[in-house]
Amino acid sequence: MRLHFFTNTFIFMTYNNKKFLLTGANGENYLLPFILITSLFFMWGMANNMTDTLLAAFKRIMSMTDFQTSLIQVAFYGSYFCFALPSAILIKKKSYKAGVLLGLTLYSAGCLLFLPAGALANYGFYLVAIYILAGGCSILETSANPYILRMGPEESATRRLNLAQAFNPIGSITGILLSQFFILGELNSADSTQRATMTQQQLELIQAKELDAVTTTYVYVGIALLVLLALVVLRKMPSFSDGEALKFDTTCKRLAKNKRYVFGVIAQFFYVGAQIGVWSYTIRYVMLHLNCNEKEAASVYLVSIAGFTLARFGFTALMKYLSPSLLLAMASAAAIVASGVVVCAGGMMGIVALVCISVCMSLMFPTIYGIAMYKLGDATQLGGSGLIMAILGGAALTAIQGLVSTSTGSVNYSYIVPLVCFAVVGLYGLWVRRIKDENND
Repeated sequence: MRLHFFTNTFIFMTYNNKKFLLTGANGENYLLPFILITSLFFMWGMANNMTDTLLAAFKRIMSMTDFQTSLIQVAFYGSYFCFALPSAILIKKKSYKAGVLLGLTLYSAGCLLFLPAGALANYGFYLVAIYILAGGCSILETSANPYILRMGPEESATRRLNLAQAFNPIGSITGILLSQFFILGELNSADSTQRATMTQQQLELIQAKELDAVTTTYVYVGIALLVLLALVVLRKMPSFSDGEALKFDTTCKRLAKNKRYVFGVIAQFFYVGAQIGVWSYTIRYVMLHLNCNEKEAASVYLVSIAGFTLARFGFTALMKYLSPSLLLAMASAAAIVASGVVVCAGGMMGIVALVCISVCMSLMFPTIYGIAMYKLGDATQLGGSGLIMAILGGAALTAIQGLVSTSTGSVNYSYIVPLVCFAVVGLYGLWVRRIKDENND
């Protein structure tokens, strides 16, 4: 069903806009490989947002503070940072397909490691499983983003990537639904105060049921990934391999001199920090202001991701008329205003503003990526890994947001962190408009 939907979408796209033709210089048609690689965007989107809900789950299961639960994002996005560069070297030496295969292997292995983590009821073991899972996602992103850029004309690369990225939040929605019904829906209503009065045996029985829900959900995802891995193994894919080792020092020097790229990495660091921070504490914010439980609060989170998804398709269409950098600056300005409302207003107004932030964020990652990667040539693999390493912002800035929430006792004030991040992203969009190749961004 999903494959049929992808196929119809891309055929429609190709028919209506020749610049989107998924055809190489040698006339090779990339439609089916494009569909298969785009399915990976769905899969890591699911991982990203399932992880976001784990903060709320473990806060209740193990009576943790916001800072302690933020270690989940430190493990997840710290892994992104560690695996991005090695995967770029692998891609340069082998092929994009090799990167995809390794990424799927680690992603599925991380999911399956939830079994022993659950059996031991050990938070540290869960963090290790999340780290390995995220390493696979990092390799997939490092492989898939530049892979998509090369499946057609360079002048339409940013728009093509936005289209592929549009399926990422569909995976996010799926991840949230899985978490809402199979993880958050299985949490016991007892809060930290009530759990503190329980006997050790009572507490362990409750935690065992809750952790089993977490474990089982991730194991099924791991099995689905093994099926996808088999499909990629069997399908002939374009390699786009240079067939030579990465000239690391020379390439790094070239990238360091490319201001458009360097500022893009900085902007991506702050954007990802904002995105993960906004979503990591959405459930906590909604629970506070609507006085509801995790499962009910996840419905608002789901609405946010739905808005994010629809807006990404809308922004992709707008790029036919407005430059990506202008849209980036405009969306950043709107996100700054919405963040201010979240900090100051609270209540239903704050929740609506929280949803609006997700709408504004929808175009940011692929747009920053596409603008920064423009005309990098044989530095594409290393350049792509640098932008994926910038995802470290999700670990560093989310932890800072958790510290702000814990130290001030208010999740509202923690949203000052993403507000500042959006300002940096907006400056990047405005700066790019000033450089002479603006019409080609």
